[in-house]
Amino acid sequence: MRTLIWGSTFKKAYKRVLKKHPNLAKDIKKTLELLVEDPFDSRLESHKLKGKLSGTWTCRASYDLRIIFDFVKQKDERDDAIFLIEIGTHEEVY
Repeated sequence: MRTLIWGSTFKKAYKRVLKKHPNLAKDIKKTLELLVEDPFDSRLESHKLKGKLSGTWTCRASYDLRIIFDFVKQKDERDDAIFLIEIGTHEEVY
């Protein structure tokens, strides 16, 4: 099972999103659970990014809410960890 690592930028953005849209808390929680189980689950629509965010990944948390993340190696762990970078609307994160 993978581990989620919450980056400082992600933590701030997460608080901002929940303050603006508290109704999205359940969707975000479900998305993070799916990421841990299988980051390539078709419901997440995960894909690698290009351009200035090249090398990172994104997934869909709701209609217009995206999570930017990356896979990182963890010492003595079998699976990669998932480093959460950013969360926000399509326009906010890209």
